This record gives sequence, C-alpha cells and structure tokens, in this order.
Amino acid sequence: MKTFTAFALAAVLPPVVLAPAALAQHQTFVVNRDASEVRMTLKTTHEIVNGTFHVQLGAIEFDRDNPKMSGSVVVLAGSGKTGNDSRDNKMNKDILRVEQYATVSFEPKTYAGAIAHSGDSNLQVTGIFTLLGTPHEITIPMLVHLDGTGATARAHFVVPYVQWGLKNPSFLVWKADNDVAIDLNLVGTISK
Repeated sequence: MKTFTAFALAAVLPPVVLAPAALAQHQTFVVNRDASEVRMTLKTTHEIVNGTFHVQLGAIEFDRDNPKMSGSVVVLAGSGKTGNDSRDNKMNKDILRVEQYATVSFEPKTYAGAIAHSGDSNLQVTGIFTLLGTPHEITIPMLVHLDGTGATARAHFVVPYVQWGLKNPSFLVWKADNDVAIDLNLVGTISK
C-alpha cells in the first residue's frame, strides 16, 4: 500500500515540488583561498624543511547520498616559501619546474565515510593529484567540519615526490627524504 501511495503522489504532484527533496543533499564547498594553505615538511640529514604554499582556487561538489565528488583544489607551485630564498629558487626552478608547470592540483573523485550535516566527519577521499603535469591516484584521509554555511577540510598525507618524477634536492652530505609530508588546511563556505 505504501508503494502505491508514493507512486500515486508522484503522479499527482508537479516535478518541481519533488525536485528540492531529491537535490537537498547536493552541495558545493567553495574554498576561501586567503584563509587556506598547504604546508609541506621535508626531512633532511641536517634539518627539517617547512614550507607554505598558497591555494589559488578550489571548489568541491559532493552529495551525502552518493560517494561521488567533483571539482578541484589548485595550488600555485611557485608560491612555496621555506624561509630560504636560495632554496626556494632552486625548488621552483629545478624541482617543481614552475615555468613549465605553474600549478599543482587535486581533483577528488570519490569518498568513503559519512558526511555529517554538522560537526566533524572523517573521510577517505580518493582522487587525482597532478604534479608536473602527471596525474597520480591517491587516497587522502580528511577531517571535514561543517558548521552552518562554514566548512573546513584538513588532511595530512605523504607525497612520494621522487617516485612521481621530481628531483631529490640532495647534494654532497645534505640528504633529503624521497617523500614529503603535506598538511592541507582548507577553509570555506558551503553552498547548495
């Protein structure tokens, strides 16, 4: 009887009345680039190198009822600052090759976990991380916090940059790890 009633109601009500309920879960996280940042940590034999990169833009579409995501977060490759201009120039020229590859991006495709209507949600976000123009699939553990129309997304993960084709900056007795730790801190708003 319930099935018949639902079908009868759908046949009588105009599609516009039913559409908001069907689309209620689809939302977009729009990143505030001025409040967001990407931090990197590279261990070496003599020091730990910390740096910060600026987010150029970002918007991620998601649906609570479907584990698919779309959109991207784009970072300016040449914006990285480690507190040493000489090292930053070498990083931009020899490692990130910013004249040829101006941006680094992440395009989420799917997620595992549940997105709460408010508060914290722990997700596993799988997507494409593009570095030096080459796409790499990666799964990133992400803590998402929703609060009304505001949102944050934080993640800590490791990029195997040498395995992905970047040059290791080691020289003489100064040796760097082949992986770099990334801390992603995105702040923005949620729109429907």
